[in-house]
Amino acid sequence: MTKTKQKGLRALKFLFLLLLAILFLVPILLVFMNSFKSKFYIIGSPFSLPNSETFAGIENYIKGLSSSGFFAAFGRSVFITVFSVLLIVVCTAMTAWFIVRVKGKFTKLLYYLFVFSMIVPFQMVMFTMTYIVNAISFNNPIGIVFVYLGFGAGLSVFMLTGFIKSVPLEIEEAATIDGCNPLQTFFLVVFPILKPTAITVAILNAMWIWNDYLLPYLILGTGQKTVPVAIQIAMQGAYGSVDWGGFMAMLVLAIIPIIVFYISCQKYIIKGVVAGAVKG
Repeated sequence: MTKTKQKGLRALKFLFLLLLAILFLVPILLVFMNSFKSKFYIIGSPFSLPNSETFAGIENYIKGLSSSGFFAAFGRSVFITVFSVLLIVVCTAMTAWFIVRVKGKFTKLLYYLFVFSMIVPFQMVMFTMTYIVNAISFNNPIGIVFVYLGFGAGLSVFMLTGFIKSVPLEIEEAATIDGCNPLQTFFLVVFPILKPTAITVAILNAMWIWNDYLLPYLILGTGQKTVPVAIQIAMQGAYGSVDWGGFMAMLVLAIIPIIVFYISCQKYIIKGVVAGAVKG
């Protein structure tokens, strides 16, 4: 292939990726733009920029924060997301290490059970799950952390297992000779090597848990709202009326934390996904 054709192909790839990026960014930009407009103008002219007539300043943000219990929901979402992700990363990493290093019929069956859990739709188990969670009193912010561990384990174990297969066994044997027990070997030797894939697992699960609506709604209800539930409730105005300005403002506030987290860790995503999927 000549240099001219290579440059043309790169230009086409760049234009395609640029178009794809615009398609993904436009909805976010529309939400951000409309969060500064008066609610009477959002539905009538959603694609127009705010001007002297439609600009509402931070009034929408004040209304959104004061009317929906957003601060309490935000703190609850942070608690659930942080501890769920920590539990998923640590527990699934240890499980994946056990599956790879202890070869046998039991570990093989365990691995396929985790893989099978990835293809089971949540809707198939949500009613049974809700009944069991209520029966064992896990219908609270601490209990839902363990529920997320169960639902997030499948993909996480699959990715981490693929990466651990590429870790030389000799490193662990050397640690054992130096006097490390299995826990010390895992946390001092194996787990630091898993950093790229572990961060990828953390990012994927954090985005899922932070944005999840159905599971917190089923388990916690409206008494202990998370951010998505609080936003949905804020939409339910009297006689079908919706404060679209406050709604858009809350959407912006809900998007910001996960975008910051993603941008700060994005360099590990492709590295971790490739290592976990290809090497497995």
